[in-house]
Amino acid sequence: MARPRMRAIPLGGVGEVGKNMMAIEYRGDLVLIDAGAKFPEEEQRGIDLIIPDTTYLTENLNRFRAILLTHGHEDHIGSLPYLVPQLDSIAPVPMYGSRLALAFARNKLEEAKAAHLVDFMPIDPGVKYRIGHHMEVEFIPVTHSIPGSMAISISTPVGRMIHTGDFKFDPTPPLGPHTDERRLRQMGDEGVLALFSDTVRIEREGSTPSEAIVSETLDRIIGQAQGRVILTSFASNILRLEQAIEKAAHHGRKVAVVGRSMVQSVDVARDLGYINPPPGVMRPVDEVTKLPKNQVMILTTGSQGEASAALARMASGDHPQLRIAEGDTVILSATPVPGNEETVSQTIDNLFRRGANVCYSAIEPNVHVSGHAARDELRHMIELLRPKFCVPIHGEYRHMHLYKQMAIETGIPSANILIPESGVPISFSRVDARKDPAVNGGSVLVDALGNDRYRNVVLRRRDELDTVQVIIATVVVDLTRGAIIAGPELTGIRFDDEDSRKLIAGAEAELRSYLERQLRRGGMSYGY
Repeated sequence: MARPRMRAIPLGGVGEVGKNMMAIEYRGDLVLIDAGAKFPEEEQRGIDLIIPDTTYLTENLNRFRAILLTHGHEDHIGSLPYLVPQLDSIAPVPMYGSRLALAFARNKLEEAKAAHLVDFMPIDPGVKYRIGHHMEVEFIPVTHSIPGSMAISISTPVGRMIHTGDFKFDPTPPLGPHTDERRLRQMGDEGVLALFSDTVRIEREGSTPSEAIVSETLDRIIGQAQGRVILTSFASNILRLEQAIEKAAHHGRKVAVVGRSMVQSVDVARDLGYINPPPGVMRPVDEVTKLPKNQVMILTTGSQGEASAALARMASGDHPQLRIAEGDTVILSATPVPGNEETVSQTIDNLFRRGANVCYSAIEPNVHVSGHAARDELRHMIELLRPKFCVPIHGEYRHMHLYKQMAIETGIPSANILIPESGVPISFSRVDARKDPAVNGGSVLVDALGNDRYRNVVLRRRDELDTVQVIIATVVVDLTRGAIIAGPELTGIRFDDEDSRKLIAGAEAELRSYLERQLRRGGMSYGY
């Protein structure tokens, strides 16, 4: 009889940057590491968010034991509001993570009215958690751009696998502990079957710069600014927000926070003690607008050029309280996520048009540093853990390919490095690893209303609409009787799939209802 194997099933985050999600299973137990989302590409019109296809999880609810979070960034927790409601039949679902990661997850789930379906389980590093019948889980602190980031060790009778999460080795992290090299080396001594490693910065030689460099840069820029300072970053980049508030206070500025997600993040970080501004520094927006401009800092959403975010609205003159003015200094302390480069560039252009002094990474390289390990750090992780197998994750295909080359140079046999594919399980015994037949994988596209059933065919229709420009509505009306005789019929684009036919039928019904209301009111004429 064949011995049971441990399986890792990447459902997102491989061959792409974003929507990180991986199922780990052994015998009757299944746990999920992260549940992330990603931004749409430029051509994906009408789509707000992309999340992993979770069909495999919902088909295996009888084995689903827990969700494990590496940290609280959107690309690791962004799909929770869509996943958790599908788990209601096994609620409450245990969710393990650091206190900060769980706080961000709770906020998202409360907005989705799904927090009651989860049992939030804050972890302590170094403690071993028994999950299900066969898994022992341990969380290891790592340095990243958000406090409370963790690598995760899962041990089964087959062996130990370690998922790094997002990490780097920063000798001077302003917030949170160092990456726990002592425990990682100890695990390497105990034996590691498989390492699943972050790869997104493998193209960068050496090590990622310390966050201390950003602190120095912000101090200089804020100290030299003559007018208002407006800083944007990811709302969940608690480290950057803490640095900005600390430097603003040092230079005698009051700080207002703009944008719902930014306000939530600052509130959570203050509650947990990660941000501790001096008394009187944090002020409401309507109060700082009355202060001299050289005494003001605004923290705002919009680092990715989102049209609805506060920064883009300030730049276009559309924000109800704040407008970019000559003499403002705007700091973009974030790197554009793949797919957002054009919108970020447009926002920067609009800021310059309004007379702002704009500081961004192309002209101020140290205004932001990555939270991800570069090549030497990725190699160091392998050297600490000495795994039998390596699986590169969290990167485009080129990142995973380059990681494989580096791992070979570090002494891992080529046959023991498996480049994963979304939806394709990798199964391990104590002595070998292989790829199993694919399960349901891929992406689900979410529109602005939260509908999560879009597929590429709908995007293709939207592309055609963008090309056609005109849709013709044909309707025959008897105005003497105030009645519709035929139609309405919408033409100008082919709708040859079931989803699109339903869409156009619904639009025709809405139009018919509108026209009938107008006829009843006597509101239609032959006016030319």
